[in-house]
Amino acid sequence: MRNDWGKNTMKITILYDNTSNYPDLIPDWGFSCLVEAYGKKILFDTGAKGEILLNNMKTLKVNPLEIDEIFISHLHWDHTGGLSSVLAINPISVYIPWSCPEPSNAREVIKIRDKTELHKNIFSTGELLGIEQSLVVKTGKGLVIIVGCSHPGVRKILSSVADMGEVYAIIGGLHGFREFHILEPIPLVCPTHCTMNISRIKTLFPEKYVEGGVGTIIEI
Repeated sequence: MRNDWGKNTMKITILYDNTSNYPDLIPDWGFSCLVEAYGKKILFDTGAKGEILLNNMKTLKVNPLEIDEIFISHLHWDHTGGLSSVLAINPISVYIPWSCPEPSNAREVIKIRDKTELHKNIFSTGELLGIEQSLVVKTGKGLVIIVGCSHPGVRKILSSVADMGEVYAIIGGLHGFREFHILEPIPLVCPTHCTMNISRIKTLFPEKYVEGGVGTIIEI
């Protein structure tokens, strides 16, 4: 539900997704969310179409000029389509996987190959299998992992952060994921976008499942 960010360590607002929870927010194939943690506002991916992203941001009262950085999970069009539109308004720094071509108009482009601390308690998994990076935030409840499509596989992503602590939440696209049992130790799961088995995950884990869609806000 929509509400104000109180005393929580972290807030995730879904700006772009295949479904919408409100009639004034536009659904479309793709994914983007705003991650607010430790004083940083990081735009994770940018959906497929800039006009839809900016419309949803305006409706959700997310000001592009207040975004500090952009984090791109992988090159696919449904995660990078709105990038140029945001940079045209606010030419901020962009984190991209090592194999991605550099976007124009960014203040700085930081190419990520290996696991990297971006800020205190905020990390990239590094580009896994030469495909995709995920964003990891350390919170008092555990690790929160934001994923684009999980093309390297959820198991691979979880293994990449095993040395960092217990995982509290995984949020984003899980693609064709079917190893449902590996979600059992994770207290919060919000499958979005390209996840093919959302209904199965919801049925198996009703106590930890959080409905995605544009307008969903998760506070941790």
